[in-house]
Amino acid sequence: MPRSSVSRSPELVHSVVKAYDVRGVVGDQLDESFVEAVGGAFARLMRSEGATRVAVGHDMRPSSPALARAFAGGVTAQGLDVVLIGLASTDQTYFASGLLSCPAAMFTASHNPAEYNGVKMCRAEASPVGQQSGLAEIAQDIVDGVPAFDGTPGAVSEQSVLDEYAEFLRRAVDLSAMKPLKIAIDAGNGMAGLTAPAVFDSLPVTVDPLYFELDGTFPNHEANPLDPKNLVDLQQRVRESGADLGLAFDGDADRCFFVDERGEVVSPSAVTACVAQQALRDEPGATIIYNVITSRAVPELVGELGGVPVRTRVGHSFIKQQMAETGAVFGGEHSGHYYFRDFWRADSGMLAALHVLAALAAQDRPLSEMMQSFTRYAASGEINSTVADAAAETEEVVAAFASRALSTDTLDGVTVDLGDHAWFNLRPSNTEPLLRLNVEASTRPEVDALVAEILGIVRS
Repeated sequence: MPRSSVSRSPELVHSVVKAYDVRGVVGDQLDESFVEAVGGAFARLMRSEGATRVAVGHDMRPSSPALARAFAGGVTAQGLDVVLIGLASTDQTYFASGLLSCPAAMFTASHNPAEYNGVKMCRAEASPVGQQSGLAEIAQDIVDGVPAFDGTPGAVSEQSVLDEYAEFLRRAVDLSAMKPLKIAIDAGNGMAGLTAPAVFDSLPVTVDPLYFELDGTFPNHEANPLDPKNLVDLQQRVRESGADLGLAFDGDADRCFFVDERGEVVSPSAVTACVAQQALRDEPGATIIYNVITSRAVPELVGELGGVPVRTRVGHSFIKQQMAETGAVFGGEHSGHYYFRDFWRADSGMLAALHVLAALAAQDRPLSEMMQSFTRYAASGEINSTVADAAAETEEVVAAFASRALSTDTLDGVTVDLGDHAWFNLRPSNTEPLLRLNVEASTRPEVDALVAEILGIVRS
C-alpha cells in the first residue's frame, strides 16, 4: 500500500466524501493511499451487490494517473477485476459502465482548480452512488479501516472505449438533417480536447478548436464555464470567426455551455427547454426533470407541451434517482448538466450539444433567435459567496424576506417565492466552502435589486 500522510480521521474523511463524490486537495486531503482505501471500500460494497469488475477512467490532471492506479489496487485487493479505460471524460466513463455493465470510477475534480482531484463512482449502467446510496458506507469503511479480503485478488486489463462512445452519441440523435456549421469549441485544456474530435470529425461541421491540448494545470483559464470570465475567449472567437455557435466544456467534459452566433451566452435553462421540446416531440407526455435553480420557464414550457415537469435537488445522484423513479426521458440542470434516459440516465454535455445542433439544423434561424422562445425571465446566474456560517447567513436572509415571501421550501438549500415570477435560491455548495445564490424575476432591474439586497446581507 502507498505511504500516506493524509489523516483518516472522521472529520477529514467526511470533509472529502461529499454528497455525490469524493473530492479534495491532493496531498492535504487525499493521496494514493487514501484513494486506495476508497477503491477497497467501493469494491467491497460493489462485491456485496454482485459486481465482478470495475471500469476506471481518469482525466488529464497530473495526479490523476497515479490516483487511478492506486484506486485500482484497492479494487483488485478486494477480489474484483479492473478495466482501465485510460484518459476519458466523465460521460465516457459512464458510457463504459453501461457498455460493460459494471460499476465505474472516474478520477477528476471537474471544474475545480489544479490542486484538487477526486473520484466519481457509479454502479453498473451509471446508476448513482451518493451519500444516501453508498458513500456513507464507503466513508465509514475508510475511517474504520477497510477489512482485508481473503480470496483471490482481481486482475487488471485495459480497454479503450472512445470510438464506441463517439459512435453511440451520434446514433442517439437524429442528425440526418445536419447542415454544414462552424463551431468554436473551448475545451479549457480538459477532456473535451480528446472527445470532441472523436465525436465531431465525421459530421458536416467545421470545428475551430480552443485549448484542446490536455493540460491539468489549466494554463489558459480554469475549466469552469459557469464562471463568465472563462467564456471570454470563446465569445471573442465566435464573434471574430463568424461561427454559428460556440461550445465550452468543463475539465471532465460532462458539462457544456453554449454561446450563440453573437457571442452571447445561452442560458442552460433555455438549453434544457430546447432539448425537452425535442424529447416531448418524440415521446408526448413524457416526464422532464429540472432542478431547484432552473428557470421557471422550463416547467411552464414542459407543461404547455403536454409533458410532466418534476423538480429535484441539484446534483447528479439526486437527478439520476428521480429519473429512475419517474421514468423521465430527460433532465436538465442550470449548471450545464444534461441527463438522458437512453444514456443510462447519465449526464453528457456532448450529447446535449448534438441535440442542440440537430434542433438548429432543423430550422433556418440563428441560434440566438431559436433560443428566444425558450427564454421568458431575467436571471442572475449563480453567484458565490465565501461565508463563515452558511446556515446562519441563510437564516438571516430568510428572516429579512419573511414578510414578502409567498412560500419557502427547503428541498435544496432554501427557495423563496416572492410572487410575480420573482424567486431566489440560497444553497451551500456540496464541493466547496461557498454559499450559492440564484435569482430570477421578470426584468433585469428586479433581478439586480434582489441580488444587491441579498448579497448585502450575506456578505455583511
